[in-house]
Amino acid sequence: MNPSWRNMDRATLDAAYDNGDPPTDFKTRGAAFYAAHHGELDVRYGPAPRQRYDFFPANKGDRTHTPTFVFVHGGYWQSCDKELCAFVAEGPLGLGMNVVIAEYTLAPDVSMTQIVGEIGLLLDFLAERGHSTLVLGGHSAGGHLTAMHRAHPAVRHALPVSGLFDLEPISAGRLNTKLRLSEEEIARCSPIRHITHGAPMVVSVGDAERPELIRHSHDYAQACVDAGERVVYVPLPGADHFSVLYDLAKPDGLQLTALAQLMQG
Repeated sequence: MNPSWRNMDRATLDAAYDNGDPPTDFKTRGAAFYAAHHGELDVRYGPAPRQRYDFFPANKGDRTHTPTFVFVHGGYWQSCDKELCAFVAEGPLGLGMNVVIAEYTLAPDVSMTQIVGEIGLLLDFLAERGHSTLVLGGHSAGGHLTAMHRAHPAVRHALPVSGLFDLEPISAGRLNTKLRLSEEEIARCSPIRHITHGAPMVVSVGDAERPELIRHSHDYAQACVDAGERVVYVPLPGADHFSVLYDLAKPDGLQLTALAQLMQG
């Protein structure tokens, strides 16, 4: 891994991870998606208020034998909600997959360990309900949570988008104010430090993103390849940290095209 972040002062490091706010049309796109699609909303997978998800079936027939795409939103584990990025479901729905838009408790209300555990609880819940063929995807912090669970027995393929795979630089800047990462959590919850056999994976990132974000995805994908894992690295031309999701919302976009080829392979 390139240790260049270690040479940054605090202000430079904070700027290196400052992606700004999501585009205002995310809310508009999300609202339009909910208006156009009927699903099961706010299904509980645990007792905490944010342990819930929205489910959108690909068709009215047998749901459990159809692959289910599980999308986990970003927000540096401390902001955003499932409704903001729900429009991305258009892409996997267009490929004939069910879609789950997941929610989870945010820091500082819970620790990183608990956040990771909630996504595991969600995957167990879905598997118990018969969704045994899961395609797990997530954006930014959701990409990290995707990588943390690519070895879950129900996850057959994974798609971390602009993910964060090493928590050490996160712990050194302002993002850690709410996360309060411990040394033990940094070691245990950094996917690049624990590459074991897991689901075949598409790792994507916008090539116009901040260099640190590109580094995370590139280094993680390369480390997985070096470990003998089946991984396709997809840099999206001209895409920034948020516009990568516009591509994900297209069934024929670069990310889902790569995923479909991986699933067929």
